[in-house]
Amino acid sequence: MRLYSMPSSGNSYKVRLLLALLGRACEIVDVEYMTEALESARAEGRLPFGKAPVLALDDGRLLPESNAILCFLGEGSAYVPADPVLRAEMLGWMFWEQNQHEGTIAVRAALRFYPHRRALATPERMAELLDRGHANLQIMEDRLSGRDWLVGDAVSLADICLYAYTHTAGARGGFDMARFPAIAAWLDRVAALPGYQGLAA
Repeated sequence: MRLYSMPSSGNSYKVRLLLALLGRACEIVDVEYMTEALESARAEGRLPFGKAPVLALDDGRLLPESNAILCFLGEGSAYVPADPVLRAEMLGWMFWEQNQHEGTIAVRAALRFYPHRRALATPERMAELLDRGHANLQIMEDRLSGRDWLVGDAVSLADICLYAYTHTAGARGGFDMARFPAIAAWLDRVAALPGYQGLAA
């Protein structure tokens, strides 16, 4: 397998993290923003939706979208609950991550982190993203208060999925993570998983 991965992106990182946790071998092709490698991958048709990550299977098929890739890689593993209700809850958190969480946590971080996007970081927009992001983090805080994982009694794809942008929300996004002690403890639990790999690894 070959993963077209954007090194700075949480969406790409979540796939690299699951690969590491599963001990799966995969060739990593870096396609960072505004690089020739990214433009080449697009020109060659390796990125069906024009963005990373994309997992290229051994038979040549291409799987885009980070959470779809997580579901493919996690199939049959301990990261996907056997119980259908818990599995649906896991998917619910993963849909929420893309629909709500990423649109505040990741977007605010991107406006601060990527030079070519800083012109879009108006004070009004940054303030709105800060408020909405804190509200989304509070949803996670409430869920994790008194429990170790987002779904059931064990780590699942939901945790891997939401870890990616949450663990850099303070440093990159400027969110006040001191307000969320249950999230902090959960982040530590994810980082302690056997095979864990950090964002820069």
